[in-house]
Amino acid sequence: MKSQIEQAKKVIAPLLLALSLLTGPVAHAADDPSIKGDLRTNIQATMDTFIKSQTIDGTLRLYDPVEDKLLKVSLKKLHPGIVKKGDFYVSCADFVDSKGRKYDLDFLVVPAGDKLITTQAIVHSVDGKKRKYHLE
Repeated sequence: MKSQIEQAKKVIAPLLLALSLLTGPVAHAADDPSIKGDLRTNIQATMDTFIKSQTIDGTLRLYDPVEDKLLKVSLKKLHPGIVKKGDFYVSCADFVDSKGRKYDLDFLVVPAGDKLITTQAIVHSVDGKKRKYHLE
């Protein structure tokens, strides 16, 4: 019995390692469940409108002060998660550049009277490596 367990460990361990390497790290975007209904829908809508209005020929251009260069990235996916940081609602989206680098951009949405306005994007991570910034 003990040899069967040892034998199973020898087979299962490499399979688990291979599976983790293939799937990569799991990323969970933050989400505040108290942001719901029309507010959630409108935050996502203003972010989507902002991205579309700033996209030219499928490319969003954004200056990255950390890399000191102009990024040219294409939208892959909007994230459903929304959080409140300071005066802003923050939601993010996945983008990719022409070389395949992956960018997670956070979009800042601020209430203005009875409207919500997306003011800008900030690079939150590059190829899964997070950057820290503070809005509070």
